[in-house]
Amino acid sequence: MGSQIATAQLDPTLYALAEDEAAFFKAQTGIEDDVALKNHIFAVQEEAYKVHPYRCIRGFAFAKLKISRQPCYQQFLDLGKNRKGAVYADIGCCFGNDPRKAVIDGYPVEQVIASDLYPEFWELGHKLFKTTAETFPAHFIPQDIFQLKGLTKEGVPSSVPNLSQVQSLADLRGNISAIHTSSFFHLFDEEGQFELAKIMAALLSSKPGSMIFGSHVGRHEKGFRSEIASKSIQRRNMFCHSPESWRALWDGEIFSKGSVRVDALLHDRDRYGLDSVDPGAKTFLLVWCVTLL
Repeated sequence: MGSQIATAQLDPTLYALAEDEAAFFKAQTGIEDDVALKNHIFAVQEEAYKVHPYRCIRGFAFAKLKISRQPCYQQFLDLGKNRKGAVYADIGCCFGNDPRKAVIDGYPVEQVIASDLYPEFWELGHKLFKTTAETFPAHFIPQDIFQLKGLTKEGVPSSVPNLSQVQSLADLRGNISAIHTSSFFHLFDEEGQFELAKIMAALLSSKPGSMIFGSHVGRHEKGFRSEIASKSIQRRNMFCHSPESWRALWDGEIFSKGSVRVDALLHDRDRYGLDSVDPGAKTFLLVWCVTLL
């Protein structure tokens, strides 16, 4: 009964792929017909919403190409090309469209790790893109990242483990060259975001040029915004950083002052099915990149 109520909240009118996103899905799935592609995505969306009713699933954010919209995307691809064995981890990967896009654009698939709390989403990614673990062999780690709270770089392995054998992100501490995470930080309160940032910093390689980047909901001023996913879903307060507070978090709290470059800016955000408490309010996306100097 609960899953029926959940899927009843889905709204197909929120489906809107950009031209490059439609081309990406057609190339990956082999489905050229627009209506057939839409129905295929709808079917997977319905299954995913029963796993967990995230707003990004309701609003088709899972079908967006986030990683390639990042201003530092070429920097990321160059890192994968120029640093031997550079491991890229996509944390909170959902269906894995961003790792797939990165691989298409040249990042070596054997150096890609994806992780999410719900392994069902990764399996649905194979269904969505019509792949298998053999045809898209990026290694997936099902994990609650907050299990790594307190992780440090103490005892960092001198060499990167065989990624196909890694069971926990903790085994890669200090050895990940690039971490991408989008639509993830804003799921947590201020303390949770701070702890998440500390964990990612512990996972990151200490080599100059190593990077953590992504995007999530932000505000011009640090604080709370209140949103609801639909009239039938209970509203909740969402803690949001501003570009200034986000830069201060990474440059001075997470990493020592002056040891990183933090780029952070706000973009108008596609609403992804969100109704603001204030109908005239805008929703902004905090787009950011932290690079070790």
